[in-house]
Amino acid sequence: MTTLRLDLAYDGSGFRGYAAQTDSRIRTVQGELEAALETLLGSAYETAVAGRTDAGVHARGQVVSLRVPEEIDVGRLQRSLNGILGPEISVMAVSMVDDGFHARFSALWRRYRYTLSLGPAPDPLRRGHQWHVGPGLDISAMGQAAAHFPGEQDFGAFCRSVEGNTNVRKVEDATWEKEGALLHFWIRANAFCQQMVRSLVGLCYDVGRGFTPVGSVAEIIASPDRGRVVTVAPPHGLVLWEVGYWPGETGMPG
Repeated sequence: MTTLRLDLAYDGSGFRGYAAQTDSRIRTVQGELEAALETLLGSAYETAVAGRTDAGVHARGQVVSLRVPEEIDVGRLQRSLNGILGPEISVMAVSMVDDGFHARFSALWRRYRYTLSLGPAPDPLRRGHQWHVGPGLDISAMGQAAAHFPGEQDFGAFCRSVEGNTNVRKVEDATWEKEGALLHFWIRANAFCQQMVRSLVGLCYDVGRGFTPVGSVAEIIASPDRGRVVTVAPPHGLVLWEVGYWPGETGMPG
């Protein structure tokens, strides 16, 4: 058996998230990818993914792994997949990796970027990839809010909880970066629960607008009450930017 790693980028606008649905008529990234693989390889293959993005969320550095029964021409597979999946989904690379590699369980961390547009009017050419909020945000206060996010904490106030699953996550860094009329939120953690990043952005937005005092952020994080977070940022501003692995585990350079 051969383990393959696929590096994907996709525009999530036309998909009901990454994960395949029971109803095959619902378009998902996984559903489209696995159908293309079955067409090209002649059999259905189960894939693993680094992070299940929600409906409307995009990816620049998504990682998928699967095991196939023999070595294949990875360059030809990449070209053929792109011929079927493009332009919404792009396979940026296909590589043979170590047998122990698993896209989800081998991942050390995931990094997301969320983009706000601060201009006086939305950019119609970029409206599908940034949340237009207009000017007037207190960016300094938003940075103070984000400074509370790093560390291993229960993020139950920011997650759509699943019974039996923990909402404890280890956030390694969380910062706001201004680029002209754009404001990017960068966050890296070992893993994320559903709607976590969009809820953290929503809280920072409420702080920046003066709706939520920055002094209450620590208390909100300490509370498991989902109702404490009023705003959930829309999905189209969010991108799964990068996934990190140990170099030796992936069979690829660091």
